[in-house]
Amino acid sequence: MVKVNAVGMACPLPVIETRKALRTEDVVETTVDNKIATENLRKMAAELGYAYELKEESADRFVVTVTKTEGEQAVQVPAADKDTDEYIVVIDSPTMGKGDEQLGKNLMKGFIYSLTEQDVLPRRIIFYNGGVPLITKDSEVLEDLQKMAAAGTEIFGCGACLNFYGLTEKVAVGEVTNMYAIVEMMRKAYRIIKP
Repeated sequence: MVKVNAVGMACPLPVIETRKALRTEDVVETTVDNKIATENLRKMAAELGYAYELKEESADRFVVTVTKTEGEQAVQVPAADKDTDEYIVVIDSPTMGKGDEQLGKNLMKGFIYSLTEQDVLPRRIIFYNGGVPLITKDSEVLEDLQKMAAAGTEIFGCGACLNFYGLTEKVAVGEVTNMYAIVEMMRKAYRIIKP
């Protein structure tokens, strides 16, 4: 058994760290400080078909044990079927969702980081309109985007959008493209995810 201390970690980090540990371990004990994290871990365990156990030590300390069920021990996640798991991501804003701007920025950072931790990375990520600042040298998610690019994810930024915001010279990851190419990539995509 391995222990993961996820106290103080924001969503989705407790789930991500637990999933990482489950790649090589049959039993993972994760300590978190809020009930939402315990529910997220419960859902993850259910999706994977693993056993879930919760122990509440105090109002802000919970220990979740996830155990691979019989027949699942030491089984590695199989390689994805390219025809069914291939997807692209399109991002048109520096924030995720509507509401508080800072929360939206934090959610987008969490979303992009979560992409880096998927068993199947996106084939492409396309940035346009207000999303293009995320591919520039001042971006808070630049490191995660560079990590995915190094692993084979193609990253594209709308040239007209970069020009409009005066960011063309600041692109630090991916390549500049045009709207025709963006439409082609989206039209041919098996699946599109938009945060």
